[in-house]
Amino acid sequence: MALVIGGTVLLLGVALLVLPGPGWLLIIGGLAILAGEFAWARWLLKHAKATAKNGLSYLVFWRRSEAATPGTGPSAGEGEDA
Repeated sequence: MALVIGGTVLLLGVALLVLPGPGWLLIIGGLAILAGEFAWARWLLKHAKATAKNGLSYLVFWRRSEAATPGTGPSAGEGEDA
């Protein structure tokens, strides 16, 4: 039963990568369902979580470093006369 439900959620997530919708969320959800039965799904889920965590950490670091650097960003130069 987990194969049918998890596989359906996973395939729906893949379809939603090109269609409007939460594709990655459903892919992670499908892998989580399948991980209860299959070692390959546990492995993929583990690596997907690690990749997402690394990407989020990088994004937070990038945003903080950009905010800490004065004179950069979209508001740099506003209010100055040319």
